[in-house]
Amino acid sequence: MALFIPTYFSPISQYKAILNSDSVIFEIEDNFQKQTYRNRCYIYGANGKQLLNIPVSHPKSGGKIKTKDVLVENLDWKKQHYKSLTSAYNHSPFFEFYKDNLLLFFDKKHKYLLDITIDSFLLINDALDLYKKYSTTLKYDVNDVNDVNDFRHFANAKHTTDNYFKPYTQIFDDKHGFLENLSILDLLFMEGPNSISFLT
Repeated sequence: MALFIPTYFSPISQYKAILNSDSVIFEIEDNFQKQTYRNRCYIYGANGKQLLNIPVSHPKSGGKIKTKDVLVENLDWKKQHYKSLTSAYNHSPFFEFYKDNLLLFFDKKHKYLLDITIDSFLLINDALDLYKKYSTTLKYDVNDVNDVNDFRHFANAKHTTDNYFKPYTQIFDDKHGFLENLSILDLLFMEGPNSISFLT
């Protein structure tokens, strides 16, 4: 069993750990933290590393809120994200194969951030034929992780990973070189079904 925080089109490091885990448990009882992969991902844009950020509502009181209770501000972020992905990857080898499912994802109405992150996991799960089932936590207990591999740190955007990433061809690597640990979407659009070989 492995414990993860559900993140938005997770970084490749998280999917490496997911692929090598028997079962996936998503931590949803923790407090939401800003500037994490919970509501952001990074892609390879024409100018290099590009942030896609989901705007979320914060409590008026300024107090803490659980990850599972975070509401999404339904502005035009979905249109912007799809436009950014299309602009970045329209000429990549496999974008055409996945864009319809991606469009369905962005057309879906989401109220909670958790629904978005779980749906993004399910989309990738299906695209890569991972067949990974998941469950969610019922309580938050930082010490109750016996017999569980704790990978919650992968949600921290500032966490430096010691994973070695096999380089793969990226859409703008002739301009900016290889960028490691981007969103799983970068790998998917460039390598398609062969993405698995870069996650093992």
